[in-house]
Amino acid sequence: MIGRRVVVRGRVQGVFYRASCQREAQRLGVTGWARNLDDGRVEVVAEGEPAAVEALVAWCRQGPPRALVTSVEVTEVRPEGLDRFSTR
Repeated sequence: MIGRRVVVRGRVQGVFYRASCQREAQRLGVTGWARNLDDGRVEVVAEGEPAAVEALVAWCRQGPPRALVTSVEVTEVRPEGLDRFSTR
């Protein structure tokens, strides 16, 4: 099991980024959460099997159709053993 923290910049608020990320994470079997940051970015924490987490990170680089992602910062984090993916 691995964990990743992803901070996404661009037009990522008001375009259903968090809800779309939650659906994609659930499809992939990834747990964690997504939240809006005050400065307009979205923060995602994802944990699970390496291939599934990396697939979600790849999805974050594009986001949903209405998003315009300009940069993505990915860091390793220690998995917390979360049991689902939620939006905050």
